[in-house]
Amino acid sequence: MAIDFEVADHIATITINRPERLNALDQEHYEALSRAWMEVRDNPEIRVAIVTGAGERAFSAGADLKTYDPASREWSTFWTTQRDALLNRGLEVWKPVIAAINGYCVGGGLTLTLATDIRVAVPEAHFGLSEVKRGIIAANGGTQRLIRQVPHAIAMEMLLCGDMVDAETALRWGLINRIVEAPDLMDAATEYARQIARNAPLAVQASKELAVRGQDLDLVAGLRLEQMSARLLRETADAKEGPMAFAEKRLPNFEGR
Repeated sequence: MAIDFEVADHIATITINRPERLNALDQEHYEALSRAWMEVRDNPEIRVAIVTGAGERAFSAGADLKTYDPASREWSTFWTTQRDALLNRGLEVWKPVIAAINGYCVGGGLTLTLATDIRVAVPEAHFGLSEVKRGIIAANGGTQRLIRQVPHAIAMEMLLCGDMVDAETALRWGLINRIVEAPDLMDAATEYARQIARNAPLAVQASKELAVRGQDLDLVAGLRLEQMSARLLRETADAKEGPMAFAEKRLPNFEGR
């Protein structure tokens, strides 16, 4: 199976390891990727995840159109909405996810990126949603997340024209956080991950969930949800450890409880 999964120092690294196919995904690989995301969600030892692609050409070209035919699936699967759930297909993963984009990031590769929280890319990376050129749409969140993350006109240009843009354009549009040279890509992503993993994991996860859910709430409801979460967190051991470590001038030992 060409989905590599490693965990070290509270950081999970998921590598789409199919460089001969530009890290494109067929049904078997989508299922393996789903299992990886559920492990990130459910394993309390994991505090943050990095997702990347193998090789030097592509992060992911999305669905392998030569072998993957969604139309061949039984209609009954349409209502099994949590079957083989993916990060960009509605799986709720409140642990932060960092994308290390090592090349072409198109189609499902870009919709996956849109479901991550922090994105680092090499100068050679290109981004695009070309589905309309194939008679389909940018599903798995493409039509929903992009319009919430970049200005309306930019989102519509990408969705309706289907052309690719380079890394500098993606940075200017706010699709990615940083551009780094290829040899430094994983170091940059790992530094983000380590910085996050040092923080209190419950507070980190609460912050992500509040920020994401708040997009669908009015301000009053969002503020109230924030107040409730803050009150709950004050009862945790980590909330006591943080101020104590500060007073004692030492690094906190957060345990996620």
